[in-house]
Amino acid sequence: MTASGSSTGIRLHAPAPGWAITADVVVVGSGVAGLTVALRCAAAGAKVTVVTKAHLDDGSTRWAQGGIAAALGEGDTPAQHLDDTLVAGAGLCDENAVGLLVSEGPGAVRRLIATGARFDADPATGEILLTREGGHHRSRIVHAGGDATGAEVSRALIEAVRAASIELIENALVLDLLEDAEGRTAGVTLHVMGEGRRDGVGAVHAPAVVLATGGMGQVFSATTNPPVSTGDGVALALRAGAEVSDIEFVQFHPTVLWLGPDAEGQQPLVSEAVRGEGAYLVDGEGVRFMLGQHELAELAPRDIVAKAITRRMQETGAAHMFLDARHFGARMWEERFPTILAACRAHGIDPVTGLIPVAPAAHYASGGVRTDLHGRTTVPGLYACGEVACTGVHGANRLASNSLLEGLVFAERIAEDVVASLDGRGARVPQGVVPEPGGAPLLASEARYEVQRIMSAGAGVLRSAESLTAAAGALERLHTAAVEAYDREGKTAEPCVETWEATNLSLVARVLVAAARRREETRGCHWREDRPERDDQDWRRHLVVRLTPHRTLDVRGTGGHDFPPVRGARADG
Repeated sequence: MTASGSSTGIRLHAPAPGWAITADVVVVGSGVAGLTVALRCAAAGAKVTVVTKAHLDDGSTRWAQGGIAAALGEGDTPAQHLDDTLVAGAGLCDENAVGLLVSEGPGAVRRLIATGARFDADPATGEILLTREGGHHRSRIVHAGGDATGAEVSRALIEAVRAASIELIENALVLDLLEDAEGRTAGVTLHVMGEGRRDGVGAVHAPAVVLATGGMGQVFSATTNPPVSTGDGVALALRAGAEVSDIEFVQFHPTVLWLGPDAEGQQPLVSEAVRGEGAYLVDGEGVRFMLGQHELAELAPRDIVAKAITRRMQETGAAHMFLDARHFGARMWEERFPTILAACRAHGIDPVTGLIPVAPAAHYASGGVRTDLHGRTTVPGLYACGEVACTGVHGANRLASNSLLEGLVFAERIAEDVVASLDGRGARVPQGVVPEPGGAPLLASEARYEVQRIMSAGAGVLRSAESLTAAAGALERLHTAAVEAYDREGKTAEPCVETWEATNLSLVARVLVAAARRREETRGCHWREDRPERDDQDWRRHLVVRLTPHRTLDVRGTGGHDFPPVRGARADG
């Protein structure tokens, strides 16, 4: 694949841009990854524009309860953190990427503190308090507000961004990548849901684009992800010709507050830190079923706990299991987990005196847009960072609280590379080829719920050849009907945020199912009932997916568990 031939030529059906601005770099997303990139680039003198889908604090970062993992405690080392990460990743982590994460992580956390983030500390000594979560053999999780780490990280970064010379465009859905005549990134098209001169579809021209759009949890009916997490970054990258990898590895958080059999959309998370502080998982009879399942019992890696909960639910015919943390007492709940306590009580559950009903729900995408160690994708000038990216850090299953750390560490690496790429060019901004009105057909807005139903039934915690084949067929029928209506009659759904989101969700769902069908084993958070064993001989490798100009999916395996080089990126570094 060459840089000039990477684009698929496929774009969302949308009006032509009615306005345009320029920047050195446009950052898409306002979580920990995006805002860290923006701050570092701006500090180096780059002209930065941040585009975010809703308000600055409406992404996934502010919902993060647990904390940030880093080897900051006495006796802890990056090597120990690396070992825990590799074990959780089930043989598919890129060890070079993990090495960078754990060695650069402590410094990144300290720089976040210098930016203004305030983490919980011992009132007597001032030392940062550290807790433990699943898969960690040491207490190395920094946290804030008890269980409101994400909210504090988001607050600190937003305050810093508002104080910097960074242009902000809120309530804007990014549509597609702009490219110049040589196939290099030249900006993005976007739709602003607002009023005034930037209402409607416009363009930001820039030689560097950083995708930090978060996850795609809304592809399932029940998720911990906010409503904005509709896979927009992955879909944009695929249409631009970028490669995605490890997308079959969707982490289902084991302990999400169970709100009833018909609950859909974003569900309240009950942080792993609750188990880290000593809560037990029990069934309806009060039996601690994690004992004997793993040496860490309730603190086993998330994939193991989610599978154990699901198995117990099947064995007992129950719709959920329970967390028992009554022994914490009221004071600990109020001081350490005030957010979770409030969420439980809002739904009629008091964890101080009763059990908390929990069940797994879609939580985190371990895979995404494939990058190198500088966040560069296979499309020159296009970067990806945070949950939308696949750096190789997480492998087949993310270790708890490594996500915010990954956003910090790789955001700083991206900023360094972006600034270096701008050196000597001044503010020269390539004018991308703005697409003609039209593009890929759009699905109707109600297709979003059909996609979610298909994915929850066929590609959730439990997967099999039968369930995945059924899901693939149903998704293909949705896609084919839209394409045929467009090709034959020129008909498509009306361009709007809801139809663009439904179309993005359909694309990422097709890619996820294609990869899950191909991986005929159980590994990490990919659980195949018909292939229950891990198969290192045939499957200790990654799957890479591309969208072809014919709207089909090209799925190929790598030669081993190491990532191949990212083609098309700058040769240095």
